[in-house]
Amino acid sequence: MISRIKSIEDVRTLAVAIVETIPEPFVVLDDKLGVIMASRSFYRTFNVDPADTLNRPIYALGNGQWDIPVLRSLLGTVVGEKTPMEDFEVEHDFPNVGPKTMLLSARSVPFDGKTNSTILLGFVDVTARRLAERYKDDLLAQTEELLRQKNVLLQELQHRVANSLQIIASILMLKARAVSSEETRHHLEDARQRVMSVAAVQQHLNSSAAVDKVEVGSYLSKLCESLAGSMIGGRDQIGVKVIADHAEVDSGAAVNIGLIVTELLINAIKHAFPTPHPDAQVLITYQVDAADWQLTVSDNGVGKSDPAMSPGLGTTIVKALVEQLDAQLKTSAGPKGTTIAIARTRAMPKRQPS
Repeated sequence: MISRIKSIEDVRTLAVAIVETIPEPFVVLDDKLGVIMASRSFYRTFNVDPADTLNRPIYALGNGQWDIPVLRSLLGTVVGEKTPMEDFEVEHDFPNVGPKTMLLSARSVPFDGKTNSTILLGFVDVTARRLAERYKDDLLAQTEELLRQKNVLLQELQHRVANSLQIIASILMLKARAVSSEETRHHLEDARQRVMSVAAVQQHLNSSAAVDKVEVGSYLSKLCESLAGSMIGGRDQIGVKVIADHAEVDSGAAVNIGLIVTELLINAIKHAFPTPHPDAQVLITYQVDAADWQLTVSDNGVGKSDPAMSPGLGTTIVKALVEQLDAQLKTSAGPKGTTIAIARTRAMPKRQPS
C-alpha cells in the first residue's frame, strides 16, 4: 500500500480517508488552532456543518463552548512545547445537542523538521459513563442513608424490647411478693428469671458490633459474667468459666446458643451446689472443627441420679432450641458433677420440617 503513495496528494487523500473513518469525534488543527479537517463523527456528535467548522479557530466554534481557559493553556503547551494532552475533561451543554461530557486528547505532529506543526485532537464521549457513575454514587448515598435509618430503627426497637422485658420482670416480681402460695411464688420467680435471661441475651447481642455475625467467645463470656453476677451475689462463690474457640455464628444461632447456656447455667447454679463447695465451678466450652461444633456446660457439683435432664420448663426450652440448631443433646452425671453437651456435626441429618 505504501508503495502506491506517489505524491503529496495521495498522502492527503489517505489522511482524509483515515479521519473520515475514525468512529470518535476527531479534528485536525493548524499551529494557530484553526480547524483543517474534522471527522464525520465530529459533525454528527456536535450537530454542526463543515461550513461552520472548517478554517475557523477551535475556540470560535458553536457558541464558544471550546473557549475554556485551561484548554487554551493546554493546547498552547501542545503547540509550543510539543507536550501531548491526555484525557482533559470538558462538560458543556452544547447547542442542539444537550449536555455532554467529553475527554480530549491532543498531540503535535511536526513535518520535515519545520517549526509549524499540525495538532491532532480527539474526543471521547463519556457522558453515559459519567451519568452511570453519578447514578451509582446517588444509589450508594441512598443505600447508606437507608442503612442509617435502619440502624436507628433497630436501636429504637432494641430499646423498647429491653424496656418491655424489664417491665414484665418487675410485674412478675411484684406478683410473686403478693401471692400467699409458695408454689405460685416459685413459678412466678422462675418465670421472672427466664424473662431476665432473655433480656440478658438480648442485651449482649445488641452490644455486638456486627449485626449478622456474633463472635461466640466474647458473647458467652459477657453473658455468663452477667448471669453469674446477678445470681450468685452474696452466696458462697461459684466460679463460672468460659473457654471458647474463635468462631462467629449468625445472630439467629447466637440467640439459641445464648438461651441454651443461660438455662443450663441457671440450672447449675441453682441445683448443683446445695451445700457449700470450696471449688465449685461451672465450665462452659465451645469447640469448633470446620463446620462442626460442640457446646458443653459442666459442673463439679452433686450430679444427678438420673442421667436424663429433670423434666420441666427449662428442659423443654433447651430441647426445643437444640432441635432448632439441628444439633443433638447428651447428658452425663455422676458423683463428680453433671455435663451437658450439645453437638452439631456435618454428618448429622438435619431436622425435617413438620
